[in-house]
Amino acid sequence: MSRSKLSPRILNALLAMALAGLPSLGLGAAEPSAAHAEGHSRIFAVVNGREVPSQEYENAFASLVRQKFYHGQVPEKEIAAAREEVRTRLVQRIVLLEEAARRGIVPDQRQVGETLAAYDTRYASSAAWRESREKLLPGLKQQLEEQSLVTQLESLVKKVDEPGDADVKAFFEARPELFTEPEKVRLSIIMLMVDPSSPATAWDATREEAKAIHKRLLGGADFSETARMHSGAYAESGGDMGYLHRGMLPEALQDRVDQYVLGQINDPVDTLEGVAILRVDDRITPQKREFADVAQRARELLLRDRQDQAWKALVQGLVAAADVKFFQGPAIDQNKEGAKP
Repeated sequence: MSRSKLSPRILNALLAMALAGLPSLGLGAAEPSAAHAEGHSRIFAVVNGREVPSQEYENAFASLVRQKFYHGQVPEKEIAAAREEVRTRLVQRIVLLEEAARRGIVPDQRQVGETLAAYDTRYASSAAWRESREKLLPGLKQQLEEQSLVTQLESLVKKVDEPGDADVKAFFEARPELFTEPEKVRLSIIMLMVDPSSPATAWDATREEAKAIHKRLLGGADFSETARMHSGAYAESGGDMGYLHRGMLPEALQDRVDQYVLGQINDPVDTLEGVAILRVDDRITPQKREFADVAQRARELLLRDRQDQAWKALVQGLVAAADVKFFQGPAIDQNKEGAKP
């Protein structure tokens, strides 16, 4: 889809976001509503005296489903966690906006205006946008203002003191995994390519070919020359894959490589791309870096850690102090969204 066009589906998603709130927070405004007069069936929660309509929760849950789950289908085992995530975001959003107001923070209207203007520019040629613009703008403006408030609050809270040298050194010693070069393995490969959709007969034939090549290698055939002749990958480099960090290979293949002996021609193994013959040419064990080489990085990581802890402590403290009551809301149409809230 070109950037100048805006389909009804995208417009509906934008509208849902405007009503449900910011993607990062997942919820919209929680002002008192007429729902209270109709009983708790229309109220999802009350947070510090502010009513949150059930429809708002449903919008937020639907938005989360669209963002996180393939085809909008929530696996049964993840429904409860998804529900809890929306509940948590709801409470956090309200208490953070209240804290921003308490500290006298106001939205950055210049930034809000620029962002709204960017919407107009991006979708200027879209008839659908022009038709829905007036309906969308109030909600979009509100969510941008709320995002501005929370962003400014977060920036304020994260203004912590720079760590001292002793603290940085202690952090380096306490978190060696952050300053250790991972294991590296240099591999050579002869890859006989097979399309994953090929029939079993094609795979069987390739396995037989790999066995024959493996036998020739064990008999003294040169690995590099054989790779140049037969490999469908890394042929130009004679099969040399270079050094690979742990995690770069699929887990099942990594487990095999971990068991391989240096320099050994290993039995052919099936991969997603075909049948491979592998040889480990070098193995470099994990190496912890010297403090002098990573001191600045350690300082930056410690500062970021303290900033994150300061923000986390604020959020947790505000939530813990909040007066929160949840009520059962109406169910979302799961034929469309994939799971009940």
